[in-house]
Amino acid sequence: MVFRIARRNRSRCDDCGYCTTAISCPGEEVCTGCGACVAACPSQAKELVLTEEVRPEVELTVDGQPVKVPERLTLLQALEQQGYTVGIFPGEGHLTAPCRTGGCWACAVRVDGELKPACITPVKDGMVVDTNPASLASREPRRLVFGFSGHLVGGVGTPWEAKAGRGGWVEVACFAAGCILRCPTCQNWETTFRSRGEPLTPELAAVFLTRARQGYEVERMAISGGESTLNRRWLVEFLSHLKEFNPDPAARLHVDTNSVYLTPDYLDELLTAGLTDIGCDLKALELSTFQRITGIREEGFAARLLARAWEAVEYLLTELWGRVFVGIGLPYNAALISPEELAAIGARLAALQPEVQVTVLDYRPEFRRQDLVRPGTAEMLGVKRLLERAGLKKVICQTYRGHVGPG
Repeated sequence: MVFRIARRNRSRCDDCGYCTTAISCPGEEVCTGCGACVAACPSQAKELVLTEEVRPEVELTVDGQPVKVPERLTLLQALEQQGYTVGIFPGEGHLTAPCRTGGCWACAVRVDGELKPACITPVKDGMVVDTNPASLASREPRRLVFGFSGHLVGGVGTPWEAKAGRGGWVEVACFAAGCILRCPTCQNWETTFRSRGEPLTPELAAVFLTRARQGYEVERMAISGGESTLNRRWLVEFLSHLKEFNPDPAARLHVDTNSVYLTPDYLDELLTAGLTDIGCDLKALELSTFQRITGIREEGFAARLLARAWEAVEYLLTELWGRVFVGIGLPYNAALISPEELAAIGARLAALQPEVQVTVLDYRPEFRRQDLVRPGTAEMLGVKRLLERAGLKKVICQTYRGHVGPG
């Protein structure tokens, strides 16, 4: 049979150690070909290669049935071999696996009685696996979440009035691992691709963030990522617990997202759970730009994600406007997106809601795009004026000297 395995390209490796310290990996000599290290390596020194070999089989019990699969597979790969379908979005397969790097735990199944992410868990002889949705629903979901600390600036979904002139902590935030995108400029990649760590229940994460709020004496609590929305049940329950633990009217519950996983019904559910503020990144208007910024190579998949992001933003700015604070984040670096495309995005947003807060983010050298040159302050101010001319009334621009607000 032909298998995928990850191999290190020594000529590219800079020995950063991320693939051995942050990624839950059985080791290169027994690689399962999950691809987590390939997605995460900042120097792109890990590559998936095909190998043809004969492997011994291991026997599993899956949903009460004995099955045999080759060793050195992930559980997700083994289930696919047995005819289980795997979807990117909920309801599109037996299992949902959006990040496939072990961070979001949306693909979790019961393994020998415990929840495990199928995308990175290696098969082993005698393993008992339960994928039954009813039995999984009886268990509290898990997710890798880190940070739980104060932030001086906040995120895209933080109102300018909460940032301006505060001179102290604006909010407390935590960061969820796992992302559906593969942005070469990922500004939080060390959390995004992490799969080592203790996964948290929604309740425990809400306890930690509530304690942080009390310690930093702020009103705002935020979750970002990675991509915070990938594990829908986890996020909804997390917000519900935050609302329960913070019943005072001053408490604000803030979600920052790339928007590509949101749907109108998901947004309605988040609002019911306690969401008060949301920050939505819009990576592009043109498909080619979206692919360049997000690293999504398959055109049909990229088109679907881009359409979902715009659908979510349009729903927020029309149906939910006034019920939840909405902030929009736009990327800018001349090597990634043109001013003309940004102006077109601004015009489209202004036609929906000219008062929406829009923050232009100066994309800097990060992760795999160390070749980028960070835009200067004058360049960013020019983009700000361009968006204001497009009809937007509340534009903020991020610069290396700080944020410049509306007006």
